[in-house]
Amino acid sequence: MKIDWDRRTCARKGHVTYAPDEDGLRARLHAETALGGAWRCLRCGDFVLGEPHGSGPADHAPLVPRGKVLRDLFILRFLAIERAVRGVFIVLVALAVWKFSNSQDSVRRLFDEYLDVFRPVFKHFHYDLDHSPVVGTIQKTFGYKHSTLMLVAVLLLVYALIELVEAVGLWYAKRWAEYLTVVATAAFLPLEIYELTEHVSYLKIATLLLNILAVLYIALAKRLFGLRGGRKAFEEERESASLMEVEESAGVPAGAA
Repeated sequence: MKIDWDRRTCARKGHVTYAPDEDGLRARLHAETALGGAWRCLRCGDFVLGEPHGSGPADHAPLVPRGKVLRDLFILRFLAIERAVRGVFIVLVALAVWKFSNSQDSVRRLFDEYLDVFRPVFKHFHYDLDHSPVVGTIQKTFGYKHSTLMLVAVLLLVYALIELVEAVGLWYAKRWAEYLTVVATAAFLPLEIYELTEHVSYLKIATLLLNILAVLYIALAKRLFGLRGGRKAFEEERESASLMEVEESAGVPAGAA
């Protein structure tokens, strides 16, 4: 089923109407009905009863995202939410590492105590905790220096900050955020591939595929790095999707009296 992004957004946010000063263009966007004047929505194209939300020269009309541009904005905001969730999670991990670094000895003693308690239980089910990869990994972290753990916490916070900055920028469809997302995500792809060679999991595979698709989609759809005509072609595509541009190209010059 094809999604009508324009009407879907108007149903959620409301219509956007504008009365241009140019008489010819104004007549195309206005209609008289038995219930009063109606103005054509710049997003979905439907006529809406009531006064317009704004007025002035046609080139001062708001550039309302519609059609493909609106769909791209929806996808960017989905990626923004994903980045924000990941950023918050990494912040929590960094705080956990920092807290662990300050109470490493007490946590080790508590872990060893619990290990002694659960060792006979797991042995009953023929599982040797002393040779468990998970237990081994945890015990290995107890050998890390305090300074090393602090460095890990700082690096995690920097990574989380990048994710959160990406999230804010993508939510508002900022072009610098699209570049940052592509560069930062692509930079971590080799590490994600390496992790898969060490241990394969559905979560790692899904994350890798999502990041690859995000890089390809943003770079191509937003015409970054000069792809598909670059920024100039992107701006022309966005403006051509504007209802005001559509109406003007239909034969009504912007300066018609």
